[in-house]
Amino acid sequence: MNRLLLLLPVLLFLVVGAFFAWGLTRDPSAIPSQLIDKPLPQFDLPAIEGMDEGFSSEELKGEVTLLNVFASWCVSCHIEHPFLMQLAEDDVIKIYGLNWKEKPGEGKAWLDRLGNPYTRVGDDQAGRVAIDLGVTGAPETFVIDKQGRVRYRVAMPITEPYWNETLAPMIEELRRQ
Repeated sequence: MNRLLLLLPVLLFLVVGAFFAWGLTRDPSAIPSQLIDKPLPQFDLPAIEGMDEGFSSEELKGEVTLLNVFASWCVSCHIEHPFLMQLAEDDVIKIYGLNWKEKPGEGKAWLDRLGNPYTRVGDDQAGRVAIDLGVTGAPETFVIDKQGRVRYRVAMPITEPYWNETLAPMIEELRRQ
């Protein structure tokens, strides 16, 4: 009986260690989304303060597009932004920006300072559209197909290697469909 009691902490440690080891094999950016292969939730976002036009979910139909959730207060958005600028300058894909929980004027000031990669930018100050999308943080990017369905969700900054290895082949396949 005493030996069993002595082995109990060791067994408990092994079980907990195995659980954590399994967790380390998981991709932290692969957060499942209930929207995959479903229509984008309906919305009509006003323009951010200082810009002329917002956009609606209807405008993301007809061609493969990206919907990028960003904010000036988001540190990771600063990491992602130069690559989004490169995609926009190379006219690779239309990117729509959803400015999430931003104080009026700050999103526009940020885009004026760093450049605007977006076809249009909508203001989601209250965060309602982000809730409908299941956004857990910024940046997040959704790949939207020609029919307006969410095909993929990226819950991390998009980098050139990630684009080349994952998103570009997927987008090319969606364009062929």
